[in-house]
Amino acid sequence: MRVVAFGYMTWGRRTIEAILAAGHEIPLIITHPDSDNAYEKIFNESVAELAADHSIPVLVRNRADDAEVIERITAADADIMVVSNWRTWLPPEVFTIPRLGTLNVHDALLPAYAGFAPLNWALINDEAEVGVTAHMMNAEFDAGDIVLQRATPISDTDTIVDLFDRTLAMFGPITVDALELIASGRTDWEPQDRRAASYFHRRSDEDNRIDWTWPARDIFNLVRAQLDPYPNAYCFHGDRRLRILAASVTDTPFGGTPGRIFIRQGQGVVIVAGADARRGRNPGLVIERVRTDDGAEYTGVEYFTRMGGYLTSHPA
Repeated sequence: MRVVAFGYMTWGRRTIEAILAAGHEIPLIITHPDSDNAYEKIFNESVAELAADHSIPVLVRNRADDAEVIERITAADADIMVVSNWRTWLPPEVFTIPRLGTLNVHDALLPAYAGFAPLNWALINDEAEVGVTAHMMNAEFDAGDIVLQRATPISDTDTIVDLFDRTLAMFGPITVDALELIASGRTDWEPQDRRAASYFHRRSDEDNRIDWTWPARDIFNLVRAQLDPYPNAYCFHGDRRLRILAASVTDTPFGGTPGRIFIRQGQGVVIVAGADARRGRNPGLVIERVRTDDGAEYTGVEYFTRMGGYLTSHPA
C-alpha cells in the first residue's frame, strides 16, 4: 500500500522502518522539529534523517493542520496514513484524506492511558501490564476503534527501560500486521469502551518529586518509573537534592513520621512512608542508591552516615 507516515522520535522511526521493510511505499513523511523538552531528548532517533536516507520527501511541523500539509497529503494519493508518536492533534480534514483512513499506534492498552508518557504513568500506578494499541484515528485523542492490541506483563523487577524496550519492539510488528488486516478489507474493529478511558499529561520535573506521605510501594514505583535516562525521582535532605536511583519496599512495618531516616538495612537505609505511618502498619522504603546534583553516586549507607532527621519534598 501507499502509506503517508507521521512519526517522531524513536517510536516513529521504528514504525516507519517496519513499514518500509514490509514492502509498503511511503511517498511522504511528516515529523516534528527537534525539541528542548527533557523527555523528548531521551529516545530521539531522527525521523527526518530516516526520510533523507530513503530519499522520501519530508515535512517538519509542530502542528500539521496548514494548507500545505493538506495539499501534500492529498497529492501523495495514499491508501492510508500511519501515525506513531505524533505529539499534537490532527484535525479530521487531515486524517480523513486517505481512502482507508488513518492508523495510530500508541504505547498503552487503550482506552486507558491515552495521552503522554503512558509507560511511566502505568508503572507509577502499579498496573499489571502495559502494551501497544493500533487503532483507527477519530476526532478524539487516542479514542478510535481498536485494530490490534498486544500486552506485556509488569514484574516487580521491571523498570521503565525494560518496559520501553519491550513495547518499542512491538511497534513495527503491530503496525505491519494491522496494515495487512486493513488491506484485506476488514472494518469490524473493536470500539473503545469510553467508560474505561483515562488521559494523562506530559510529565515534568514536579511530577518526579517524592511525597513521603505516599505508601512505600507507590514511591518505589515512582523511582523505577523514572530511572536513567529519564529524569529521576527526587527528594531533599536539608537543602540538598537527592535523586533516588534504586529502592525497595521493606517486608516489615516501620512506624513514625513520613520521611524519617530510620535504620540501616543491608546497603540501604529505611525511610518511613505513608500518610498514616504513625500507626506502625506500613512498610518503609529502602533507599539503596542515590545521586547528588554534582553527579556523585552513593549507596544508602554511604550517603546516610547517621540515622535520624528527615527527607522532605522541598528544601528544608
